[in-house]
Amino acid sequence: MSNTMNTPLRLCAACLLLALGSGCSLRKLAINQVANALSSGGSTFESDDDPDLVAAAIPFGLKTYESLLDETPRHTGLLLAAATGFTEYSYAFVDARIDEAKEESLERADALRDRARKLYLRANRYGMRGLEVHHPGFGAALDDDADAALKKMTRRDVPLLYWTAASRGLAISLSKTSPEMIAELPLVETIVRRVAELDEGFNDGAVPEFLITLEAAHSGVKMEEQQKLMRQHFDRAIELSKGKRAGTYVSFAENACEPAQDKAEFQSLLEKALAVDADADPPNRLANLVAQRRARWLLKHIDELFLESAPKEE
Repeated sequence: MSNTMNTPLRLCAACLLLALGSGCSLRKLAINQVANALSSGGSTFESDDDPDLVAAAIPFGLKTYESLLDETPRHTGLLLAAATGFTEYSYAFVDARIDEAKEESLERADALRDRARKLYLRANRYGMRGLEVHHPGFGAALDDDADAALKKMTRRDVPLLYWTAASRGLAISLSKTSPEMIAELPLVETIVRRVAELDEGFNDGAVPEFLITLEAAHSGVKMEEQQKLMRQHFDRAIELSKGKRAGTYVSFAENACEPAQDKAEFQSLLEKALAVDADADPPNRLANLVAQRRARWLLKHIDELFLESAPKEE
C-alpha cells in the first residue's frame, strides 16, 4: 500500500482488525497499528488557526493515548506523544490562563495552577517511561550520576529528553513553595544542556528559548550576568528560528525585560511577537497564536508591570 495512505485510513484499517480479531496476537497487532498511526507524523492541531477549538479537542486525543498505553505500555511513539501532548496542552490552555484568571478570582487562578502542575507531572512520567524503554534503569542512573546517565543518550533520544525536561521544569515553575521541587531545577538544566549538545536546533530554537526561562529561575545570580546569559540564549533562539517563533520574543520580554524594568524593550519585543505571521509557518501556527495571545495580555497590563521612574527634580 502507498506510503501516502493518510492517518484516518490507517486508523480505519487498524480498527477493523481490532474489531474482527478474536486472537490475542491479532488484537495486539491492531492496537500497535493504531498506536503507530496516532504517534507518527505531525498533528493537525499544531497547524490549526482556532486555539479554542483545539483546546476542546485535545483532551479526547490525550485520553486515547492513555487508553492505548494501557494495552501497549512500552510504545515509545505513544509515550512521546503523551509527554508532548500533556505538556503543550497544559502550557497553552491551562498555565497560560492563570494570570487572566487572577483578574476574576484568586481561587480560580490557584485551581488552574494546581491543574497545570499536575498535567506537567503527568507528562513527565510519560517522558521518563519512554526513556526507560531504550535505557532501562535510566531514572535511577539519573539520580545517581546525571552526567554519566545523560552521556549515554543519543540524538534519537532528544525529543523524549526535551519534553521530559520541559514538563518537569514547567512543573517546578508552578511549585515555588516546594523546596523539594525547586531542588530539581539543576537536574532539569543539566538535561536541557545535554539536549543542546546532541541537537541544538531541535524544534527550531526551542532549546535556547527554554534556557532563557531556566536562567531566569536562578537565584543568587547578579542581574547583569543573568541578563547577559539570557540575551545569548535569546539571540541564538532567534537565529535558529529565523525569528518565526513568537514565543521567543515573549519569553525574553517576561524573563529578562520585566525584571530589569526595561519597559521600552519589553514593549518592542511584544510588538515583534505580534508581527510574526502565524500563517507563514503552518507547523507552528497554533504555538504562535497562543504566544501572541499572551503578548496582547502583557501589553494590556504593561502599566501594572512597570514602575514609572520618579520625576527628576528641577
